[in-house]
Amino acid sequence: MPNTVILGAQWGDESKGKTTDILAEKADIVARYQGGDNAGHTIIIGQEEFILHLIPSGILRPNTVNVIGNGVVINLETFFVEIDHLRQRGVEVGENLKISSRAHLIMPYHKIMESWDDLGSGLKIGTTSRGIGPTYSDKMNRHAGIRVADLLEFDLFRKKLDFNLEAKDYALSQIGGGIDKHALLEQYYAYSQRLAPHVIDTPEFLNRAMKDGKQILFEGAQGTMLDIDFGTYPYVTSSNTTIGAVCTGLGVGPRAIDEILGVSKAYVTRVGGGPFPTAMPPDLDEHVRQVGKEYGATTRRPRRCGWLDLVALRYATLINGLTCLALTKIDVLDDLDEIYVCVAYQRHGETLTTFPSSLSVLEECEPVYERMSGWKQSLVEVRRYEDLPTNAKNYIAYISEFLDVPIPMISVGPKRDQIVMLNGHVLS
Repeated sequence: MPNTVILGAQWGDESKGKTTDILAEKADIVARYQGGDNAGHTIIIGQEEFILHLIPSGILRPNTVNVIGNGVVINLETFFVEIDHLRQRGVEVGENLKISSRAHLIMPYHKIMESWDDLGSGLKIGTTSRGIGPTYSDKMNRHAGIRVADLLEFDLFRKKLDFNLEAKDYALSQIGGGIDKHALLEQYYAYSQRLAPHVIDTPEFLNRAMKDGKQILFEGAQGTMLDIDFGTYPYVTSSNTTIGAVCTGLGVGPRAIDEILGVSKAYVTRVGGGPFPTAMPPDLDEHVRQVGKEYGATTRRPRRCGWLDLVALRYATLINGLTCLALTKIDVLDDLDEIYVCVAYQRHGETLTTFPSSLSVLEECEPVYERMSGWKQSLVEVRRYEDLPTNAKNYIAYISEFLDVPIPMISVGPKRDQIVMLNGHVLS
């Protein structure tokens, strides 16, 4: 299997976790390159459901090494709870989990600071309130960021903690967010001892592995339309979710990447604030939410549901250089008589075929739809492309031709084995 990037091609929640888990069967390493515990990757194996927030989705494959790169921001409380939970369920977590010494830490005051930031701006972005944004802000500020390497040099960690508590004292006091420094130091010293066996120089590890012929999956979090640069700013996450983050978030060069697999639902969902051009009418929105179980894996917030937006998806294809696409949750549309696909936008009588960078322009856009016939039968037992109903094949072919990208993977249900792989493609 080629070294493959798996990234979200929509607003997140596209079933990247399941996609990674399936391909990890043939991979040696799964490496996560951005985001934090605001991610929620759900994997269903038999009757068991696993929800991962920080640990890469390859952890459920016994022969896979899992790497958390420097581009990820790490909440150590979440990290160790996740490890303990996996071990309690019989999943091995030990030498198969590596973490970058350069990764930045989410501290308890970052969560409090996020509340302060929201109060100050008055802008309801709809964050997960996990402290992700303030952590990335401190990273870019340079003076305030605390890395894994700093934690392992505990005197340095202590100095940086003193600096941060002093610098943030006013904001913390305004919202009643007092921090017990002594308790925090005790807690993080214990974390440092437990974390140390997992810490490595990830660029050295990954580049040596590739030289030795190891196959790597690069796993992203969130989705393209939430990218800090290319998404619907400011209603975005605080990291780059697009292809460039692979190199900067892990320390590998672009020639390490052979395939770029975008993951897209057969419709589209969005959590949090921001424009959503193809939003479904309320009754259909609720129907799709219930059938597709469209609630956030991290926050349990209901997701807004919409028809597939090919304008946005073509934009994601362009900026990521997608070489192929995994189409997920197509089974959610099984009982619909008609399916709509957005192929352009209308604004003030003008037809737009490219995704606008201006939020005010996007808010004024009305979708232009192509209408297709539904297949009106269950796909959950289908395992071969040849066995898909004609109208489902037509839907898949239309998307592939519009984007000029092959679709080698089609998910027909939430479980690991509910997948259709097209024979002959490099991923199969």
